[in-house]
Amino acid sequence: MASGTSTPVSTSSTVLSSPETVSLKLIPDIYANPRISASSAVDSTVYVYDLAEQAGFGTLTKEWAKSQNSAPVVDVQTRVGAGLSLVGRLSEGTSRDAEKGSVLTAYTTPTGLAMMVPTVTSCRRNFTLSPSLAPIASVVATLPPDLVVLLSATPQETLDFAHISYSLPTSHVVHLFDHYSVAREIGAPLVKPTVSAGSVADVFAQAAPAHTVLVLLNGPLALAAKAFASQFTGFGVVVVNVLRPWDEQALREVLPPTVQKVHVLDDVPNSYTQGPLFADVFSTLVEGKSALSVHAHRIVPSQTQIYLSRGASFLEFLGTLVPASPVSPRSTVAEKKIIVFSTPQSTLASAPHFIADTFMSNQSLLIRFSTDHDVFTRKGGITASRLLLSPKTPIADPIPIPLAIPLDQESAPEADFLAILDQGLLNSHCLVKYAKIGSVVLLASSWSPADVCSSLSAEVVTILAARNIRLFAIDAQAVASKLVGEAGAVNNAVQNLVVHLAFLRLYLGKAAQESLVLSVARGLFDEVIHGVELAEINTQVWSGLAEAPLTLPEATEAAPPALKDWEFNAIAVETDAGDVVNGARLSSWHDAAKHLLFPTAYGAASSFDETDTFAQNPALRPEVPDRTFLVTCTVNRRLTAEEYDRNVFHLEFDTSGTGLQYAIGEALGVHGWNDEQEWYGVDPNRLVTIPVPGSEDKMHTRTVFQALQQQIDLFGRPPKSFFTDLAAYATTSVDKHALLFIGAPEGSSTFKKMSEKDTVTFADVLRMYASARPGIETLCEIVGDIKPRHYSIASAQSVVGDRVDLLVVTVEWATPSGSPRFGQCTRYLAGLKIGQKVTVSIKPSVMKLPPDNRQPLIMAGLGTGAAPFRAFLQHRGMLLQRGEDVGPVYYYFGSRYQSQEYLYGEEIEAFIQDGVISRAGLAFSRDGPKKVYIQHLMLEDSAALAQMLQDDKGVFYLCGPTWPVPDVYEALVGALVKYKGMTAETAGDYLEGLKEEERYVLEVY
Repeated sequence: MASGTSTPVSTSSTVLSSPETVSLKLIPDIYANPRISASSAVDSTVYVYDLAEQAGFGTLTKEWAKSQNSAPVVDVQTRVGAGLSLVGRLSEGTSRDAEKGSVLTAYTTPTGLAMMVPTVTSCRRNFTLSPSLAPIASVVATLPPDLVVLLSATPQETLDFAHISYSLPTSHVVHLFDHYSVAREIGAPLVKPTVSAGSVADVFAQAAPAHTVLVLLNGPLALAAKAFASQFTGFGVVVVNVLRPWDEQALREVLPPTVQKVHVLDDVPNSYTQGPLFADVFSTLVEGKSALSVHAHRIVPSQTQIYLSRGASFLEFLGTLVPASPVSPRSTVAEKKIIVFSTPQSTLASAPHFIADTFMSNQSLLIRFSTDHDVFTRKGGITASRLLLSPKTPIADPIPIPLAIPLDQESAPEADFLAILDQGLLNSHCLVKYAKIGSVVLLASSWSPADVCSSLSAEVVTILAARNIRLFAIDAQAVASKLVGEAGAVNNAVQNLVVHLAFLRLYLGKAAQESLVLSVARGLFDEVIHGVELAEINTQVWSGLAEAPLTLPEATEAAPPALKDWEFNAIAVETDAGDVVNGARLSSWHDAAKHLLFPTAYGAASSFDETDTFAQNPALRPEVPDRTFLVTCTVNRRLTAEEYDRNVFHLEFDTSGTGLQYAIGEALGVHGWNDEQEWYGVDPNRLVTIPVPGSEDKMHTRTVFQALQQQIDLFGRPPKSFFTDLAAYATTSVDKHALLFIGAPEGSSTFKKMSEKDTVTFADVLRMYASARPGIETLCEIVGDIKPRHYSIASAQSVVGDRVDLLVVTVEWATPSGSPRFGQCTRYLAGLKIGQKVTVSIKPSVMKLPPDNRQPLIMAGLGTGAAPFRAFLQHRGMLLQRGEDVGPVYYYFGSRYQSQEYLYGEEIEAFIQDGVISRAGLAFSRDGPKKVYIQHLMLEDSAALAQMLQDDKGVFYLCGPTWPVPDVYEALVGALVKYKGMTAETAGDYLEGLKEEERYVLEVY
């Protein structure tokens, strides 16, 4: 691999960085390196205008400036007259740059250049990036006469012209290069510039003998024009490399003597603006060759975009310039076209670069690789990586990649191989349409091959079937976890290798054999990867990669939601501050207003019926998929004595007016809050806009206080990967290396101690490593949301009406060091005040009453495990009062002391008196000289229990901790053996059968 480029399996680093991000200290090694783009090579003080930073190159330059061997970088605002700051910098007598005769470099966009000249108004921009030079159309006439304006198109030209720019000691230079596309390509090695300042005289590229000539500025459109010119007879192209100073004599000399018509293509902001190139060409030729006719063609930015993404449209336009010439097919060499769609910042975001790197060392291939982003149609963005492979033959006029592998919605499919590395993209965007007939698609997905078809939309399945496309799926995460353990840097690296090996197998086609793929992989990777043999990884990939069977969907009346198209609108996703475009960010009240005023467009989608009398409140926990309710606390009563070491308490919530309905035995999900704390040092009233979990394109805005208190799971247990993620934000070397160590395989024992013994929380880790302070918007994403905690409902709605009761014990413990620990949600519930609102949801449970009220019930509850049985008893008591026939109820309850933990004791005694409970087995283990547990009391009732379970279709329930399960199981097996003549084995099988009938029910924790 190239020095300075991190790979997913390199021994020096497991950071999945983009190969495009190359440190300036490596600049001397850029030549003959296919992994370096022209943009990386173009390097004095560097001024970065904000528009250039948005475009991406300025952002990368600022990142490079953090390395040791780089020039200083200065941020500059784009505004009218902004260019004067550069002039002032060089003209001040006290300026160090003036004294040294330094060269100042400024990065901006054509729109930014227009703003740099006083009194010039910039042009309107749209949401699609285009290399149009329209914004400077009205600027050219105002440029000073000694200003040099150079235009380059190919990567090598970009480097050569940059070299010329620094070789002109007496001139200011504006160098316009295509950073939107061509200059960012990698694959073709750059050659050290040999051109000199004198070469600036070669202002035009030669045109072949022709009667019709097209003149246009150098750039991607010029590349396309030269590539298509051979398809027309008598047609030539003149490309302008130097716009200023304008050289009339050079233009006259470059035109062939046979020319009769000259067509001038001008980038203009609108069709009413006359382009500067036409004015220059017309004034030059009207005197020298009066017989020539000069025609103007004004190309607006939207038209430029169409021409650069739809080759047929540009070819059709060129045909109108030479109407009598037949269009012959363009001669092409055998090419392979590969497209990879991924999600920025994801585990597999680097995989496309490593796929491209497979071919970089092949001396017989010409490789061109380009990466673009769509950050508007999906939150967080979508990355499209295009790889063009062809035999290494001289290509005088390479066609731009957007034309060679178009992703425009109107273009014909071109991809021979398509990879989709995020299964969610298939449900939001129509990406398979870029795969041509008979091609192969690789999907990295957690879906099993059998489930893929049912998980896809009808539109996607129809395209795959109609084009005879074969779809293969592999679960890279599952394979990596099997090989190297759960999430972490090593797991992420191996996931990229898994995708790489899957690509090799499919790319090799029918020739692919497991041994052949391994042989190719050995030329790219080490024999042992993070302690796992490459052969073993290859074997797992070979067995894990499978073709997904496709079945055409049945026609339905309801039209499925339309899938979106991918659009090129960004060349960089991560900003200098580490934010992600359209991802989580610090926000303003404007964003909050958007989410409140336009919830359909900006908020979380609601799947609830708006005609419902008790419709979901869209402002209530919109970020969770569950139906939620806002209930009111009316009772919070401690059941155990204040001096007792366990706080068991009873809660009642008023549900009137909410529409909350629950069945007997169901659980209540409580969306708890964190304690109010002000330790993170962020203004609590600041707003943060973050993606809605589980949504592709929705955001919601909250205050920092709301995020910290109500959303971020600060007191949850951090996974190993959190330490690695947090290390990126540490500002001290000690904290950074400590976090990296804990997150690495070598730190497993340290992590285990912190997690299992010290039971550290996210908040603990942030306090321990105080220099690691990610922004609050980043914290929301790397920590995750508070999950609802579920508690068995201790009431029957048929009895209590608009009310729901809970039985809760606070979770408290101390670490080996003596630090107190608390359960986040039980602490929240214990502190509830009367009248306080609580957000809740309902979760189904296995604890259900049998369909026949005459079936016997055997209930065993330990501690707060008595909660669902209180609901059972309430309902059975109501039926008994109505005079209905009900079966016997055996109630077993266990706790430590009757005087302290006889939970709902008065109610239980009343149920016994009223005949609701037929037999009560109360086991208080610490009250007597000998410990007695519920299984001991069950042994005393063996005959009755065996009778109820086998003969009377009784149902057995156990709720509480897991530890008594084996003893209770043995008590029931013993009863069946002793009184029903079964063997221990058949009794065990019988109980297993009761599980299937929902007559042996366990809810343990």
